[in-house]
Amino acid sequence: MEPGEARVLPQLRRGALEYCVLALLRRRPHYGFDIVRELSEADGLLTSEGTIYPLLSRLRKEGLVTTTWQESDAGPPRRYYALTQDGRTALDRFVEDWRRFRDSVDRVLGLVGGQPERGADDPAALHERGH
Repeated sequence: MEPGEARVLPQLRRGALEYCVLALLRRRPHYGFDIVRELSEADGLLTSEGTIYPLLSRLRKEGLVTTTWQESDAGPPRRYYALTQDGRTALDRFVEDWRRFRDSVDRVLGLVGGQPERGADDPAALHERGH
């Protein structure tokens, strides 16, 4: 394991996961396991199913999502989660903040178009200039 590897992704995930859930619900209502599956398919977003249900409960208590029970062909009824207007507002604010934050971090890290900028002391840049 590389230095810092163990703590970076969990910290990033913790800050963004609830908004990723809200973004999924912006498209259409989902039931819990459906959310788990979609987040699991996105690399690095979900570590365990046990993370999502407490998060969904908190989002419901905060009024960002609402729930309904729907019959299922595959077994018992399922609880579906849908975004509320407050949830949409919170997600829209997050998207604005995320863009600003991401752009600021990219600038500090020296990333342009997702690639590191070559600084004056970068060996590859020095080689290209014939030094």
